[in-house]
Amino acid sequence: MKDIFHRYKSVIRFVVLFLGTYLVLTFLYSWYLQSAKGGEYPPDFITHLVAKQSSDVLNGLGYEANVTPAADQPMMKLFVNDTYLAKIIEGCNAVSIIILFIAFIVAFAHKWKKTLLFILGGTVLIYGINIVRIAILAIALYKYPEYDKVLHTVVFPGIIYGMVFLLWMIWVRGLKQKNPKKA
Repeated sequence: MKDIFHRYKSVIRFVVLFLGTYLVLTFLYSWYLQSAKGGEYPPDFITHLVAKQSSDVLNGLGYEANVTPAADQPMMKLFVNDTYLAKIIEGCNAVSIIILFIAFIVAFAHKWKKTLLFILGGTVLIYGINIVRIAILAIALYKYPEYDKVLHTVVFPGIIYGMVFLLWMIWVRGLKQKNPKKA
């Protein structure tokens, strides 16, 4: 048994770090969501902020956009040119995706300064891409409402998950040690 642990030490380390980080961050996020219920910024501050910033991007692109909290559900309603287009719910704020991103990076942590900087940069990039993604989705839904299913379930999740995958690949490739050339 000791031989198995020694042989698969790096795999066990990865699994423990990944699951540990993921579970701790998920627990903290769940606690945050529970404490945000009935707060000043429905449905929660982060989702509210993402909705407002997405609306601001749309306004910057020349559309008349606004968001309002739904009275009966924990979401923000997104309107473009007075047309209700989408609901922005907790799952749209990218926090769960950021948690997954962080857990993977921590599981492959090397030097803590480099790891923390990559986590910070990646988190900001994912957050920003998510806001742009919501704005582009709103424009696409406004112009092509007949494609709402494929846009919302395939194309636009692919953007955010593709970004996370790309960041993971950059991180893993950056950790590769170059073998010194043999004389």
